[in-house]
Amino acid sequence: MIRFDAVAAIAVLLTACSVSQDQEVALGRQNADEIKAQLPLVTDPAVSDYIQTLGESIAKQTSRADLDWHFYVVNTKQVNAFAIPGGYVYVNRGLIEKSDRLDELTGAMGHEIGHVVQRHSVKQIQKQEGANLGLVALCTLTNICHTGIGVVAVRVGSDALFARYSRHDELQADSEAVVNVTRAGYEPKGVTDLFEVLLNERKYQPTLVDGWFDSHPLEETRIRQADAWIAQVKRDPSKPPIVDSPDFQAFKARVIALPLPPPPSPPQGENNQR
Repeated sequence: MIRFDAVAAIAVLLTACSVSQDQEVALGRQNADEIKAQLPLVTDPAVSDYIQTLGESIAKQTSRADLDWHFYVVNTKQVNAFAIPGGYVYVNRGLIEKSDRLDELTGAMGHEIGHVVQRHSVKQIQKQEGANLGLVALCTLTNICHTGIGVVAVRVGSDALFARYSRHDELQADSEAVVNVTRAGYEPKGVTDLFEVLLNERKYQPTLVDGWFDSHPLEETRIRQADAWIAQVKRDPSKPPIVDSPDFQAFKARVIALPLPPPPSPPQGENNQR
């Protein structure tokens, strides 16, 4: 089972007062350690270096460029991505494989970076009260309570508090994605183009993308709003935005060639006898 004690202790402290950046970073580091112990992160150096460099190229254009940003690929075919406070962003292998072009992946990463920039998870934790703070912190920070993200198994009762990003949070993260990928030199249309890819994918392989739609509620009005922001982007005609690149296609091919994700492990201590 995932340990909730340290997370709960930190969550209690955070709900008592406003959260400084140092506290946020400490919380992120604590949960990053938990995630590393529970999720099958890709360790291939070429994959790790590419996703780190790509993520930094966007994050360093934001208002929180001073954070020590960390980017990881999770070895699961589930199509999803999530972020935790302090500058930690996780992209599932499945999302990379479903991204046809570089700008679609940067759009998704820009969205998750936007959640960190706006401190959405921290703000949710500060609002929580009650005895389930450890669970709330874990659900809020990793989305694993909503998404079949890998080997993590979280047992929750009917009284558990589930933290989700609000519609306002999602729109704000979309806006951040459009602004920041544009600043980084990428085509912002990839933000909504990926949405369309995932909507179409849901018709044919819903089990692979259910996690994305659970943790990133998506409706036509949200797509139209993002398209409106994209239409307002001021472009420099002398610097055409990056839509795709051979390096991305080589990276994607390397991810596709990785060994299949390990099967989920049963929670420790669970009685598997019939």
